[in-house]
Amino acid sequence: MIMMTNRQWLLTGAGVLALLLMPLILPNFWLANILGRAMVYGIVALSLTFLAHYGGFVSLAQTMLAGVAGYSVAMMAPTAIPLGPLAMPYGFAIPLAVLAATLAGALVGLIAVNTREIYLLMITLALAVGFSLFAQSNTQWFRGYEGIRNIVGPELFGMPFRTHIVFYYVALIMAVLMYLLVLYVVRTPFGLALQAIRDSARRTSAIGFNVALHRIAAFALAGFIAGWGGVLITFYNIGITPSSIGLWPTVAVLVMAVIGGLENVVAAAVGAIIISFGLEFLRNDFVIMGSRVDMSTWRLVFFGLLLMLTLRFLRNGVIHGGLLWLERRSVGAETVAKRRAGAEGGQ
Repeated sequence: MIMMTNRQWLLTGAGVLALLLMPLILPNFWLANILGRAMVYGIVALSLTFLAHYGGFVSLAQTMLAGVAGYSVAMMAPTAIPLGPLAMPYGFAIPLAVLAATLAGALVGLIAVNTREIYLLMITLALAVGFSLFAQSNTQWFRGYEGIRNIVGPELFGMPFRTHIVFYYVALIMAVLMYLLVLYVVRTPFGLALQAIRDSARRTSAIGFNVALHRIAAFALAGFIAGWGGVLITFYNIGITPSSIGLWPTVAVLVMAVIGGLENVVAAAVGAIIISFGLEFLRNDFVIMGSRVDMSTWRLVFFGLLLMLTLRFLRNGVIHGGLLWLERRSVGAETVAKRRAGAEGGQ
């Protein structure tokens, strides 16, 4: 288990403080469309990072679990268009939606508990795509292609949830809470056993731990985390459709986690910010050599190149690469200082 050093805690605290002060600096567009969106998608990426780093398995079903929560809250939302048969206040709909994602996570874990590596990737990808196709074909509950609209979220402090400042701070608070939850869990007996299973499932089973049960519980916890992200994403998009939980969002969450780095739970948010900024950048058309180029058509190419460069030069992600660079510079500066001191002493 990797313990956070005082320096890392200090950097994390400084980052959170900076994010708290961002509304005083940035316009509403940046708060909602870049940072706010990055944090809610980062929560889903965090659930993947938790499984990958502390459980030793990469799941492609996290967007599906977020979609379970999203569709659940949409079917129960009192403002939904069309209004569903389960309509109830948001105060009840949100916890029930997260509970649905948690149970769905446990079900995914039960299905995939005996698979590893590429087989785990394929079975979780199949579940994610299958759920998206099911939502697309189901018109009675999920409303098919059109999905469910007008999921605006509850009012907070007399302001609509979609108010930029409200959405941004709720997204930030939930992202920090989920991050702290992961840090707490991995230090509990359950978290320590999960990491022991990651290192050697056979030895952990030999000393009396139920390996399968721990893995299923880890998937359930990842579903709980992804569920909160799914609820907030549904509020951000003011609704949910099958395309929002399809193949591209599934791959995008994986790319966020890989670019940020699977070795650090903070990295999920960093990867999400990079991807969110890139998506916003690629929305615009550019004029190149007198011809207008639709950059949205190059989105997959851009992210493919970004992913390849990250895997080639920063295998453990941007966070690890940045910390390693700072460490090397620090060691280099200390070496230079010692050499200078030695030279001066020799004189």
